[in-house]
Amino acid sequence: QVQLVESGGGLVQAGGSLRLSCAASGRTFSTNAMGWFRQAPGKEREFVAAITWIGGAKYYADSVKGRFTISRDNAKDTVYLQMNSLKPEDTAVYYCAARSYSGNIYRAHEYDYWGQGTQVTVSS
Repeated sequence: QVQLVESGGGLVQAGGSLRLSCAASGRTFSTNAMGWFRQAPGKEREFVAAITWIGGAKYYADSVKGRFTISRDNAKDTVYLQMNSLKPEDTAVYYCAARSYSGNIYRAHEYDYWGQGTQVTVSS
């Protein structure tokens, strides 16, 4: 099992920045990638960004490219999501996820483990 704990959410004005963290524990060696997803009220969960543990390949949703940056600290088993130039439409609960097998890194059902989520609210 892998446990994921997110932190760093909050309320910020449009144009501001936040950094989310996701600390992984347990059988982290069994995972090959970590991702961030978000879910706004009344909407489906959507892909935000992902990074592989080995090689550090990064993937982004078009809606966040150029504004969000995903990074990892392998020694700490922690993944970060730096969010800049935030917009009201970025408001959502942000979830960290980890996957153990190769597949479509953009799809939520490819991930085996999920954190509890952290709320990000961007005011206009």
